[in-house]
Amino acid sequence: MKYPIELACIIDDDDMYINLITRIIDAKKLSKNLLIFSNGKEALDYFIAALENIKNQGIPKVILLDLNMPVMDGWQFLTELAKHHFPNLKDTTIYIVSSSINPADLERSKAIELVSDFLIKPVNFEQLERVFLEEGKTSA
Repeated sequence: MKYPIELACIIDDDDMYINLITRIIDAKKLSKNLLIFSNGKEALDYFIAALENIKNQGIPKVILLDLNMPVMDGWQFLTELAKHHFPNLKDTTIYIVSSSINPADLERSKAIELVSDFLIKPVNFEQLERVFLEEGKTSA
């Protein structure tokens, strides 16, 4: 079975959300491998290492990023990641997935080049499938 995405990533501190999204991704075979980080700092450390040494660690095609997390939130993660300017990120698509309905958050996300879209939790099955299938087409 060919998966639309080889490697995807969830950066979120909500265990119930992670469990649900992981089950959907697995059941629908949307990604062959999945990285999970509970805050932006864990994810940033991984990405810096992966982007500096691409042969040892993979770069996900899709990142589902929460905004409100401990240690380092989604906004801080995006700010820090953008400072590194790694060309390997050109094939990575970041989707903010947040329970925030604040229009300022949506507008702020549009101003960040790394962010492709803003999805409001709870993300439904169709939205998730569309994200993975569309991104899978661009990597084919």
